[in-house]
Amino acid sequence: MIGLLVVAHGSLGECLIDSATYVLGRRPDRLEAVDLSIHCDTDRLLAQTREVIDALDEGDGVLVLADIYGATPCNTVCRIIEPGRVEAVAGVNLPMLLKAITYRHDPLGRLAERVVRGAHEGSFHIHPETLHAGA
Repeated sequence: MIGLLVVAHGSLGECLIDSATYVLGRRPDRLEAVDLSIHCDTDRLLAQTREVIDALDEGDGVLVLADIYGATPCNTVCRIIEPGRVEAVAGVNLPMLLKAITYRHDPLGRLAERVVRGAHEGSFHIHPETLHAGA
C-alpha cells in the first residue's frame, strides 16, 4: 500500500486528515501530515518530511500532497522527489485526498494521475440549474 503524506501550511494537513477520517469513519493507515508553522525553518521541515516519508514507505512508495505549488511546503517536497518512490502533487484538497486513499493500491504513478483528476472532478462552479432535484 502506498503511504500518503500531506505537507501544508499551518494545520491544514492534519485538518484534511481529520475531515477524511470523518467521511470514512476511521483514520486511514499510513497517512500522515507535516505542517509548516510560522516558526519552522526549511531545514527542519526537510528533515522532518524525509523522516515521515521513510516511516511511511513500506516498499510501494509515498505520494506527497502539497498545498500550494511554489510555496515553502511544496518547494521542500520538490527537493526529495524520487520518481517511482516519492512522487508529489500540489493543490491538495479533500476530494484529492479521498481519491488518494481510495486508490492507493494502484502503482504510484497511476495514483498521482488519479489524484489530479480527482481534484479537477471535485471542483466546479455550482449553478442553480445544475443542482440535483431534491438537493
